[in-house]
Amino acid sequence: MNYTITLVPGDGIGPEVVRATVRVLESTGLHFNWHEFDKTGTDAVEQYGNPLPDTILESIRQNKVALKGPVTTPLGGGFKSVNVTLRQRLDLYANVRPCKSIKGIKTPFENVDLIIFRENTEGLYSGIENYDERLEISDTIARITRAGSKRILAFAFEYASREHRRLITIVHKANILKKAGAMFLEIGRELAVDYPHIEVNDRIIDNMSMQLVMYPERYDCVVTTNLFGDILSDLCAGLVGGLGVVAGANIGDGIAVFEAVHGSAPDIAGQNKANPTALIRSGIMMLQYLGQPEIAAVVERELQAAYLEGSTLTADVGGSSSTDEFSEYLADRVAARLL
Repeated sequence: MNYTITLVPGDGIGPEVVRATVRVLESTGLHFNWHEFDKTGTDAVEQYGNPLPDTILESIRQNKVALKGPVTTPLGGGFKSVNVTLRQRLDLYANVRPCKSIKGIKTPFENVDLIIFRENTEGLYSGIENYDERLEISDTIARITRAGSKRILAFAFEYASREHRRLITIVHKANILKKAGAMFLEIGRELAVDYPHIEVNDRIIDNMSMQLVMYPERYDCVVTTNLFGDILSDLCAGLVGGLGVVAGANIGDGIAVFEAVHGSAPDIAGQNKANPTALIRSGIMMLQYLGQPEIAAVVERELQAAYLEGSTLTADVGGSSSTDEFSEYLADRVAARLL
């Protein structure tokens, strides 16, 4: 099989973790044709006047699948988040973030296996903002639609059913947000009737945050709105070792972008010390999406084995190896299993 994939290295440590991930993916023996772009974010603004050139969007629409490194988002001013723009322009409404323990990483919890399903295109990230300079009042509208709520909830139910997951927890704030929160919860309960084999419960967002840091083993699939999902996915990443080891995917109808969920870490860019695990795991999700679950499973097993063996890890997880050394070691393990 030949797969043509749009490759967006991003900025900061992006090009380094993307290069490492490509090395591991190519070690599987699958054939990839990479349609690569060298500038996004700040670098693209300097050259093209646009942090997300239209040529990247056109490539993703044509190829249907992309692998993307992190891109810097300016705080306060500057250009709008490339990640948010990409999701909205391509209507990638489902953000999927599995948070699964790696046995070689010491954390307060063991055997965490959670998946966060986050609505990806509306809510507080809709971009509907107004600022009254005279009164210095800022208004931000969280737009929640029935259609948007139904499709992310349906996506979560379908995913859970297909992957034989046991439980879906709908997270909301219906006690205070009596229109938007209540609608999201209501739609979830309506859909649950069609999936009697899946247990369904719900939690208020603040209580859910407490529950996850006390009893993560009680939860399985968590589906929620945009801002709540953004927060909970980082919280759950902390349960398994941090953003450096957690995968992410943005999925729409027929298009998917797989990315690292961490930032661009400009302070260590170009030093060959970044941990590429998050994007490698995103690459594993990409293999599953492409219809290669057996190969994806091999890469995940070898990644877990590399951490458990512990001889070739990056500094953030207690090792002393470089980005390239870790990816080369993992690629060799994968190739030995598959080639």
